[in-house]
Amino acid sequence: MAHHMSAKKRIRQTVRKTQVNHSRVSRIRTFVRKVEEAIAGGDKDQAATAFKDAQPEMMRGVTKGVLHRNTVSRRLSRLSRRINAMNA
Repeated sequence: MAHHMSAKKRIRQTVRKTQVNHSRVSRIRTFVRKVEEAIAGGDKDQAATAFKDAQPEMMRGVTKGVLHRNTVSRRLSRLSRRINAMNA
């Protein structure tokens, strides 16, 4: 357990940041799940709309440091490819 003030403060900050980061990742997963469900449902327009909503949310995760840039790029690319392949 921490004994000096700066270490105690750091623990408080870490707890808060962990909660914030967890909610950010959860929000991103929700947006991605909506895209996945639209793709599974076969509705290309709805999938494209959900993808446009998910894209800035995922990129925001990169700027906030909860996801890696290449990971988000790869996921976006794969989702985009699946949407474009629908009804083709």
